[in-house]
Amino acid sequence: MKTKLFLAVTLSIFAYTATQGGADEPKHPSTEAKPTDAKQPPVDQDTLERARREVRLLDDIYKSAIVLITKHYVEESSDLPAGEAFKVLFHSMDEKGWHEVRLLDASGEPLNDENKPHDEFERRAIKVMLAEKPYYEEVDIQKGELFLRASTPIPVVMEKCIMCHENYRGKKIIGALGYTLPLKPHE
Repeated sequence: MKTKLFLAVTLSIFAYTATQGGADEPKHPSTEAKPTDAKQPPVDQDTLERARREVRLLDDIYKSAIVLITKHYVEESSDLPAGEAFKVLFHSMDEKGWHEVRLLDASGEPLNDENKPHDEFERRAIKVMLAEKPYYEEVDIQKGELFLRASTPIPVVMEKCIMCHENYRGKKIIGALGYTLPLKPHE
């Protein structure tokens, strides 16, 4: 029953969010793109702005759904954490070529080693998130392609987070979502 409710809630959130359109003012302020390779071609600003908007949209969808599911369906520490369920969703989005998103630990005590920052971007992003900044980004080249890499903080927003993660007690920021989106001109 919980699986059906989980799927229904998730699909409802996606449908609702898709119909709402963008806000006039972004919740995550843009930062100047910082290319990691000085030899890369200039980034088309319209393409970069579309990718930034996509990060804001995805961030709102993912975080809203995780909080809603945790609030309504996680009752005890043995229940499936919404964050774990969303890692499956994140993997699916990556496999289909849409984007990559990773849960990044900022607590210093990850329950799962796969959540440790893997590269310099992720380590820089965690430092920025721990300084309580709402957004961090860089433009990167991977295999000859341009990507926007962006990060947003994951705060502790409810006591249920601590029910399963005692190491989060007393911390404002416990991690980040790290996004990697292809920068392709509008087709």
